[in-house]
Amino acid sequence: MPLPLLLGGAAAIAGAVGIGSAVHGGVKMKEANDTMKLAENKHKEAIARFEAQNKKTTTDMDRLGKMELEILDSFQRFSNIFEQIHNRPEFKSYNKEDVSIPAYNAEELKQVSVGAGVLLGGLGGAAVGTAGGFAAAGATTAAVMALGTASTGTAIASLSGVAATNATLAALGGGAIAAGGGGMALGTTILGATTLGVGILVGGIIFNVTGGKLSDKADEALEQANKEENKIGAICRYMHTLSDAENRFEDALRTVDKIYRRHLEKLGDLVVLSGKTDWNTYSDAEKKLTENTALLVGLLYSMCKVQLVFQSNDATELNRVNEAGIEASREMAKNFLADSGLAVLV
Repeated sequence: MPLPLLLGGAAAIAGAVGIGSAVHGGVKMKEANDTMKLAENKHKEAIARFEAQNKKTTTDMDRLGKMELEILDSFQRFSNIFEQIHNRPEFKSYNKEDVSIPAYNAEELKQVSVGAGVLLGGLGGAAVGTAGGFAAAGATTAAVMALGTASTGTAIASLSGVAATNATLAALGGGAIAAGGGGMALGTTILGATTLGVGILVGGIIFNVTGGKLSDKADEALEQANKEENKIGAICRYMHTLSDAENRFEDALRTVDKIYRRHLEKLGDLVVLSGKTDWNTYSDAEKKLTENTALLVGLLYSMCKVQLVFQSNDATELNRVNEAGIEASREMAKNFLADSGLAVLV
């Protein structure tokens, strides 16, 4: 065979091989590109899912935290009215079956109401998640902390507004947590959404959802995205559980609070407006009103002590919702209202 034909045939074969390699390379590039897009979509969907659930949970918890602080703050008014009643008997603690309500303690109520007032004063300028952090730790605990000492050695109660709020949250363990960010890391997203309260609500694990920058290698990027998806899925399930528990607890607390507010108004009318300050002149109905109001204060005080979230000591694990404590508190409220004939908690 002539040499030119041989060379031509060899060139054709080489060209065919080259085209085949190019096609194969193109397919590989497309697969890699598709994998990168899949990883990016997973990442975006995970972020969106987290942000939606986080917004709901922090809103729920903030609402509860503010409500609890307002209840505790109202105890000052109750004490001011109650202390005007002369010759009243000593109201002892209430213990019946699963209901245990502490005895009236004027000094303790004053401290917690002052602390709650300090925190309420700072909530207006505080970050999202702050009030929820107080609810998670137990608003009564937070209010007592507000009369404690900040890490600087300054008495928290001597601070004002946001400074007092932040110092109390830091003392409870949520304010000192910092987060990194970048690429797939959720740092900036989380800090923008929940800020100070996030450590108490969720735990350190939320700051460990960091994959650094999205890998340039498609398979590694997809692996990172899958891990992130799983971690965020666990966080979202936890936050959903926390929201459900918060809603149940808030329903019970709100029911008791409504009854308490009505009693407080009637007691105020009796003592302040009518000027009846001698227990010995009270009718049986007036004595019952006074006693029930004091018991409702004790019940609310106990409910606001409930720690909704148990913090994990391991930064790789989520916090735990205090389901048992929440249900026990709801049952106590239900049983007391039923036994006292005030209402039936549904």
